[in-house]
Amino acid sequence: MSKKTWISAETLLAHDDERNPNGAVVPPIFQNSLFTFENWDAIDAAFDNRLESFIYSRGKNPTVKLVEQKLAALSGGEKAQLFPSGMGAISAAVMHCVKSGDHVIAIKNLYGPASNFLTSYLKPKFNIEVTFVEGKKLSDFETAIQPNTSLIYLESPSSAVFSLQDITAVCQLAKSKGIKTIIDNTWASPLYQKPLAMGVDLEIHSCSKYIGGHSDVVAGVVIGKAEVIDSISLKEYEWIGAKMAPFEAWLLLRSLRTLSVRMKQHQENALALAEFLEHHPKIEILRYPGAKSFDQKELAKRQMTGLTGLMSFRIKSDDLDKVKAFVNGLSLFQIGVSWGGHESLIYAPAISYLKELSPEQFAGLGISLGDMRISVGLENKEDLISDLGIALEMV
Repeated sequence: MSKKTWISAETLLAHDDERNPNGAVVPPIFQNSLFTFENWDAIDAAFDNRLESFIYSRGKNPTVKLVEQKLAALSGGEKAQLFPSGMGAISAAVMHCVKSGDHVIAIKNLYGPASNFLTSYLKPKFNIEVTFVEGKKLSDFETAIQPNTSLIYLESPSSAVFSLQDITAVCQLAKSKGIKTIIDNTWASPLYQKPLAMGVDLEIHSCSKYIGGHSDVVAGVVIGKAEVIDSISLKEYEWIGAKMAPFEAWLLLRSLRTLSVRMKQHQENALALAEFLEHHPKIEILRYPGAKSFDQKELAKRQMTGLTGLMSFRIKSDDLDKVKAFVNGLSLFQIGVSWGGHESLIYAPAISYLKELSPEQFAGLGISLGDMRISVGLENKEDLISDLGIALEMV
């Protein structure tokens, strides 16, 4: 079979392009800080081609490069750059697209640290203005565009409320105005949504979530055209020193082998829990693109080829004692801030949002004390439904 026929994601992730040393079925970890050369001419040539040469692991490393190649191919991008965290990827991508005095449009239900980076860091330090929009209508973006708008930042589905943006339409609008686009595609994973094919300039993932999948690595990635990624690699990545460690990259490679299998189970479990929650008398709202009541269901079907395991719902109570009783009454759902791992987690967004945002910003997100976010893991779905049912009896 020719390698050119390897068009499925499953095969791409299970195999490497080249045979590993000594026939090893798993690629080695290049856990070294530098690479040596036979002579002057060899290292001189390497410096002439720094983007593809292994000189010092703050730049390129063979283990890291292998994972970058797989993530780029999986997303339909020309190239990828790994970072030691999702926020490292986000901040580098944004800084690449803006300069002092620019204007950014972002959706209001944005990942909290990303929102803070835009408003609390870029705005006072570089005089960059930010307009937050709901983003469910194209007119939200059209109205917000200013003469100095240089970037539209998307997150679809968005944090907390999981609303969608029409990615293709927004990108067409942005290109007509000479505006760059970035999307955080972590929720859908590179398996179930392909924003680069819809016109997005840069795609970001927190690899700590589904790509890592085992809650044992923190990483991020930026994917896009080779020219743009090369520029980020030589500037925002290398100059700021946000080096991706070889061992963490190797853990991501381990995880990519099972990504498609894990995502199918996340989806199956999440759909079962969504149906349970949607009909439970103590649940006021369920926010999940796979729910029958989801108001953007058709857009979800058009943009995504699958569903993942992150959703939120609102308990019919703003009584803090009852809300705490529900959370504390869970056994299988562990309390934690991240998501996308093998284990099921629950988190109340109000805990961190009330600390990170002003009361006005919190109210503007459309969430309350009774809002819960759950990451549906790989356990037995009936056990997870039973766990939620028992805890809801305490409300």
